[in-house]
Amino acid sequence: MAESAAQSILSLFLATCTASPQAPFLIAQDGSVLTYAAAFARSAQLAHAFRASGVQPGDRIAVQVEKSQTALLTYLAALQAGAVYLPLNTAYTIGEVRYFLGDAGPSLVLCRPDDEPAMAALCTDLGVSAWLTLDADGTGGTLINAAAGQPETFDSAPAAADGLAAILYTSGTTGRSKGAMLSHANLASNALTLREYWCFTAEDRLLHALPIFHTHGLFVATNVTIAAGAAMIFLPKFDADALVSLMPQASVLMGVPTFYTRLLTHTGFTRELAAGMRLFVSGSAPLSAETHKEFSALTGHAILERYGMTETNMNTSNPYDGLRKPGSVGFPLPGVAVRIADPETATVLPQGEIGGIEVKGPNVFGGYWQMPEKTAQEFRADGFFITGDLGFIDADGYVHIVGRAKDLIIAGGFNIYPAEVEAALDEIPGIAESAVIGVPHADMGEAVVAVVKSTDGALDQAAVLAALKDSLARFKQPRAVVFVEELPRNTMGKVQKALLRETYGTLFSQ
Repeated sequence: MAESAAQSILSLFLATCTASPQAPFLIAQDGSVLTYAAAFARSAQLAHAFRASGVQPGDRIAVQVEKSQTALLTYLAALQAGAVYLPLNTAYTIGEVRYFLGDAGPSLVLCRPDDEPAMAALCTDLGVSAWLTLDADGTGGTLINAAAGQPETFDSAPAAADGLAAILYTSGTTGRSKGAMLSHANLASNALTLREYWCFTAEDRLLHALPIFHTHGLFVATNVTIAAGAAMIFLPKFDADALVSLMPQASVLMGVPTFYTRLLTHTGFTRELAAGMRLFVSGSAPLSAETHKEFSALTGHAILERYGMTETNMNTSNPYDGLRKPGSVGFPLPGVAVRIADPETATVLPQGEIGGIEVKGPNVFGGYWQMPEKTAQEFRADGFFITGDLGFIDADGYVHIVGRAKDLIIAGGFNIYPAEVEAALDEIPGIAESAVIGVPHADMGEAVVAVVKSTDGALDQAAVLAALKDSLARFKQPRAVVFVEELPRNTMGKVQKALLRETYGTLFSQ
């Protein structure tokens, strides 16, 4: 397939398949290797299975399965089939999945075998015409059966630059989740920029322990690897012991701050072990300056922190060569414009002043799926996207993030909006009202805390958490429940969450 003028992730993948077919792409924990040629053949068979299930170009494929090599290849298979990839967090309950399927209208859902009865009923109810299954290690399920014996090549039409490649659902602090529409050009441009900025080559071996339903693990880690023709040491999940064991074979680690806080407490993680690594990258949540400094003191490596969003891919990065400032997310990436503006007036603010972070560039998404009014609200007239994050640019040009304009909680790299958790809490008998906040947590970055007013003196934390077990994904559930007589409010009756964060900010540091 000839590359289109605007490259796509698929065209970058196929270029390596042609130039270096025997180059390693995925390396399992046991050392077995899946080459680029083998990955292409397997993903082609999966693409044929998708087509046989009725998927046509432009259709959405929703995927909620455990991380495996085959699970990752469904992304490449969807691109080959001209479909739009829609990964879903594996922790979402069937009730939460209902919204995403109803909103996106996929033609095919890929789920875990154990979820098939509930998913089949949901698909039937929503009019989704087909579903397939894939097991945890990626070797069983109806998808594997459907792909068996299929041709190992697939005639893919070149992707249009502005064609839709993926939809990733994101969340704010209010309202329903929004499907960020990412084009082939969005993904490829960012991957190529990061390849150069972070000096990736075909010799790199990336330790991949991130989930692949999230922009960090799916688009940053995977796409940059593909753009460089490099390889990933592919782990099913984060495991500090496994990272320490495999690090001598690797050159790069991408992780969330939790990875680094846990490595720092691992007795096997030493300066000598880290000596062979060239780069440690952190994102998805703020990395504390303390962790940055402690890691540097132990290993001699300064963690490279960068800043991105589901809607924009990566916007800024600390430099590969040069000072990586603790507490900073670095400079705007080449081709990306970043400015600080007054959130209310849109007036661009002077250097050093705190305001809303706004970005513009080829990495920025085209809008929210079927939400034209919301899309229009989030863009300035000159095309800058309003991120909702607050920050400033210092005298040296480094971007600093100081908070989130809408109380978004980021725990372990996952976005959580309080309104959804509060709605679930308020359904529990005995809770009169609730307020959900994020407070600092050494391991998770932030932890969800529920502050509740109870009408039932017998209600305790265990009972509240038990009541939430089936209504919220585990990462959204509170790590602590605090009972109060009254929630603090201002003169307009609004709960003062800033005061709650101040009151309970040391809950996990005592």
